[in-house]
Amino acid sequence: MSGTVVLGVIGADCHSVGIRILEGFFSEKGFRVVNLGVMVSQDEFIDAAIETGADAILVSSLYGHGEIDCAGFRDRCVERGLEDIVLYVGGNLVVGIFPRDTVTAKFTAMGFDRVFMPSDDLVEADRILEGDVAARRRRRAAAGSA
Repeated sequence: MSGTVVLGVIGADCHSVGIRILEGFFSEKGFRVVNLGVMVSQDEFIDAAIETGADAILVSSLYGHGEIDCAGFRDRCVERGLEDIVLYVGGNLVVGIFPRDTVTAKFTAMGFDRVFMPSDDLVEADRILEGDVAARRRRRAAAGSA
């Protein structure tokens, strides 16, 4: 099934290796990947998602300031008409060492559907993404027929 995903590194972060790996991986899994590169603003992610009809936005951050850069992201998506976009974030998202549950709770409270750490398995991430995209499409189809 797959779909279209918008991928990039948010904020002032210029780490590019990880998103190139993600681009190749998700492309091989059948997704159309729109890689925005590094130092991407929230509005650039959202603009690209609107322009491409994306199913998901995958936000990467490795320099530890994801909490700052991602604040208000879901609200901005809603304002721009993407209330049902699948929204993922992953990487080294906070400064310091915190338990996974703490980091996940911070970002899910911000409206992200899933939170991934650098050590997470990409095959599992693909399985989860496929499921979330399929669920989004079912919700949209049901809403369209109502």
